Amino acid sequence: MEIGTAILIIGFAAIGAAFCLLFIGLVYSEAMNSEIPPGVTNRGKLHTLHCCMVGIAVVARILERLGLCSQVGFTRWVRDGSLGNKQPPMPGLRIKDMTFSGVPVRVYEPTAPSDQKRRGLMFFHGGGWMFGSIDSYESNCRHIAKETDTIVVSVGYRLAPEHRFPAHLDDCEAATLHFLSVAEAEFGVDPGRVVLGGDSAGGNLAAALSQRLAKKQAGQLPSPLALVLIYPGLQMADFNLPSYLQNHAVPILFRARTVFYYLQYLNGDMSVCQDVLAGRHVPPELKLHYKKWLDPANLPPEFRERSYQKPKVATAHDGEVYHIIKDGLQPEFSPLLAEDDVLRLTPPTFILTCEYDVLRDDGILFQKRLKDLGVDVTWHHIPDGFHGIFSFFSKGWLNFPGGERAMEHVVNYIKAL
Repeated sequence: MEIGTAILIIGFAAIGAAFCLLFIGLVYSEAMNSEIPPGVTNRGKLHTLHCCMVGIAVVARILERLGLCSQVGFTRWVRDGSLGNKQPPMPGLRIKDMTFSGVPVRVYEPTAPSDQKRRGLMFFHGGGWMFGSIDSYESNCRHIAKETDTIVVSVGYRLAPEHRFPAHLDDCEAATLHFLSVAEAEFGVDPGRVVLGGDSAGGNLAAALSQRLAKKQAGQLPSPLALVLIYPGLQMADFNLPSYLQNHAVPILFRARTVFYYLQYLNGDMSVCQDVLAGRHVPPELKLHYKKWLDPANLPPEFRERSYQKPKVATAHDGEVYHIIKDGLQPEFSPLLAEDDVLRLTPPTFILTCEYDVLRDDGILFQKRLKDLGVDVTWHHIPDGFHGIFSFFSKGWLNFPGGERAMEHVVNYIKAL
């Protein structure tokens, strides 16, 4: 009996050891594919963070294959648990969970008396249209509301892969229109002083919603006061811009992963991922049309100087691939590709970019287009920043100096509106 028990224990120990070795090997392999440039502040911390995120992804993949849970569901649960821990009430803020036209929102109301109607901010969180939540951006929204004396509405829009484009944008529109209709009566907010903002995918949604509202505007509701776009993803026509190639393996957003997120948001067809990366998804006539907006020559010289390996970009396009992704080239999906007459209607815009971010050039090219069309633009660049840095603000050991500077720029801009 004792021998049998010992054999059983040794067997379970061997299985456990094999699992641990497999896990460590997979995490190590994935982590070694990353490149953290010397210019990033706290490189060691970013490397640790990346290893943790890879570990979560590996565990999620294993659990899904064992049939215990979905990979996406587990990743959301861990991310929300680590970034969205329940926080105690904050003096000076009243926080309420509500529903605006069927969309869950969380409203952050400053309680200090105000001698005028307050401004409002509709905040759309980042997360590649698949992750992120109201809870995971709690500290960001609290800080903005308190420091700017602004009523912040954080929107819990639907996510992929359960929901595809344009469900996310529809939710953001529904919540925004509801808030505008009740802003003054229920919240003491001037409906003419409502800002649209978000980071990453949320920045995409804010820019796309601004264009949608501008085209629909019939005078019943005021236009947004301004846009706040924090390292937004704004187009899926060209993944070979300098920032995509210079930062292709910089955590926490790799070049290939960016295409994955875009396709998940669009329709979930991953079979065309490599074609999109190679540029085979855009017909020649459209490439020529977009060139005046996406030409790297439009970037300031300093953003083209950092060395990178230029891939072989496909000269021929694949009609079948274009048919699969063509809706991703429309402006409501790729706001940077909107025509001039639409972009001219853009309200004053704040854009923040990070040097070590694949999406850097999207933001820079967008601000250039807006400026050329006479739109008031405020652009801030974080020279040691990487994608996602804003989301880690006030998250304990995850906090980075660049994230604090990014938040400071956002707060100062909103306060001046």
